[in-house]
Amino acid sequence: MAPSQIPVALFPSLQRIGNSWASDIQRYSQEVKDLYAPLHALTNNEAITVERNLAYGEDARQVLDIFIPAQVKNAGVVIFVHGGAFVRGAKCTTDSLYDNVLYWFARQGYIGVNVEYRLAPAATYPAGGIDVALAIEWVHNHIAQFGGNPKQILLIGHSAGGTHAAAYVFDPAVACFGKYLEALVLISARLKADVLPENPNAEGVRAYFGADENQYAEKSPLTYVANSSLPTLVVVAEFENPLLDVYGKAFARKLAEVRSAKPLLLEKAMHNHMSIVAHFNSSEDELGRQILEFWENQQQ
Repeated sequence: MAPSQIPVALFPSLQRIGNSWASDIQRYSQEVKDLYAPLHALTNNEAITVERNLAYGEDARQVLDIFIPAQVKNAGVVIFVHGGAFVRGAKCTTDSLYDNVLYWFARQGYIGVNVEYRLAPAATYPAGGIDVALAIEWVHNHIAQFGGNPKQILLIGHSAGGTHAAAYVFDPAVACFGKYLEALVLISARLKADVLPENPNAEGVRAYFGADENQYAEKSPLTYVANSSLPTLVVVAEFENPLLDVYGKAFARKLAEVRSAKPLLLEKAMHNHMSIVAHFNSSEDELGRQILEFWENQQQ
């Protein structure tokens, strides 16, 4: 796996949590958030202006936040879609998470966009992908007034947000196939629907994808990798929710086969399903730099 810059003070805790992660995901997820919150608080974000809860649709959850660096002009745009097992989660799940992801990119000179979307069971497949499509359309049409470049957009999805981001790029039920995007990054994404016994979020999968397991394959991003040539980077943690790493690696391999290219896959040592995004805007920026390098390589 790729080397890590995890702070020495956090290493023992993340090692302990990682070895036990799958046994109690909710407990350890909260512990990871608590570990990183003090590091987020140490970062100076005063130069970043945040515009909150701008509506991209009619539903109360169809809103987004924009993170704007000082004196920015024609900057690249990073859109982030949070997770939550399809039935929970928010763009600001704590005082610092997931703002931390967009603050980090804004501190590098990019416009950050943090997207909230409708949840199951009220909004079922393919509603998440459709909400991502609506948000991207809004960003493309409006981001210039905030200093962003509508022709330079990177989409990042984490966990269930990664499912929805992948649906925007690959799924014919959404039928956008990466429109307006330069690249896609899928972090710890659920790329295959399943309700197997080892899946701790099986009920969330049922709530979003429906009770008929026979339809799961045709609703899974893994089925549609040939539908788009958009450059796509897959990132997985060493300690993942069960099977998400397996599905992520399978997705990367299948993409590589279709495109006759080397798999674009990063495996982050010592990280778990939550720390892989919670670490942004702390002293660790290895993954952020790798994502920017990947994106910049697509612009050459």
